[in-house]
Amino acid sequence: MTKIAQKTNRAASLELMKDFSLEMTGKDIPSLLEARPLIPLGTRINVTFLGNEDLEMRVAAAKAVREMGFVPVPHISARRLESEQRLREFLGRLQEVDAAGHIFVIGGDPARPEGPYSDSLSIIRSGILQDFGVREVGIGGYPEGHPDIPQETLWSALEDKSATLRDQGLDMVILTQFSFDTDPVAEWIEAIRARGITAPVRVGTPGPVGIKRLLGFARRLGVGANAMIVKKYGFSLTNLVGVAGPDNFVNDLAAVLADHSSGTRTGLLGQVGLHFYTFGGLSETAGWVRQFTGGQA
Repeated sequence: MTKIAQKTNRAASLELMKDFSLEMTGKDIPSLLEARPLIPLGTRINVTFLGNEDLEMRVAAAKAVREMGFVPVPHISARRLESEQRLREFLGRLQEVDAAGHIFVIGGDPARPEGPYSDSLSIIRSGILQDFGVREVGIGGYPEGHPDIPQETLWSALEDKSATLRDQGLDMVILTQFSFDTDPVAEWIEAIRARGITAPVRVGTPGPVGIKRLLGFARRLGVGANAMIVKKYGFSLTNLVGVAGPDNFVNDLAAVLADHSSGTRTGLLGQVGLHFYTFGGLSETAGWVRQFTGGQA
């Protein structure tokens, strides 16, 4: 590879890393405090909605994100909500701590809804979000499909959510499940653009994490992990000792996206960035970002 090509690839990787986002749980406030010096001010930090956490933990985490100078993006798990009142209570508490402007709505893990909301679209269509100052709604994307949902259902839901949010005057961001392979991601982004969906896409990417733990999450989520694919991520299924970092994935994704567009985040594939699933390692992920970008992110 020539020096010019190396510089071009490096520039594409740094461009992709701009305005990255992170993820934390309600229990990760001490970890966020530790990672704070490594994270650029204004970074979006998603706060998960887990079954073993309660409203107080979720609100406290969102408040901490805001008070530390970052942008909180609380998750709302539709099937975990027992009632409309619980949804309103959660949004109201978020609004009180100035953390309701950006949210991420997901169906959630329970096979059966615990209340009136069977999926994220039912929450969006309720019209309740606007009552509490929500301006932007994040929704999920599945470049490699979903183990329990047919592909045609995924496409229909994505188009319905996009149309509903547009009609409601709310901004939309698509946050994808993490992948090991980069070609399906670029092809999926091409496909949503062909369907007229122009929302920014944040490609889900695991931060530095133990290989065995990473593969365990991948199997649980139905993400492909054959030997050829994980080799792109920088490790082999024959050697599962140690930690896997996203260096190879980020560089490869930047190159693949450049092949599919003009090579910029606002090229033919529209605005594309990265969202890091930290798996409890906020400091490790933030430190990796700083090292990878030389502090330019």
